[in-house]
Amino acid sequence: MFEPSSRYHAVPTTTRTLADGRTVTHLRRRFLPQPEELMAVGEHVVAAGERLDRIAARRYGDPEQSWRIADANRAMCPDELTARPGRRLRITLPAEASAAPGGGPAAC
Repeated sequence: MFEPSSRYHAVPTTTRTLADGRTVTHLRRRFLPQPEELMAVGEHVVAAGERLDRIAARRYGDPEQSWRIADANRAMCPDELTARPGRRLRITLPAEASAAPGGGPAAC
């Protein structure tokens, strides 16, 4: 349903039957990963005027991956991540790449 690079790729769907008999399929809720469980691969210091999509393009090769930086920095309002020059942003692997075999966090 979604590309592998989408934040919604691994989110399951569910079906609900409405009172009028129509069936609606929708995504279940996406729970944010715990940033401390994501494997850090770098850090980015925000410069004045930077945008999160441009940081993602530089770090991940795709501006649409800005959601990964937001997840890694526990941001509910992604624009706040670049509002203050000098802020240090964690750059991490995706959650599925951060997990060790067996489902737990990767060991160092």
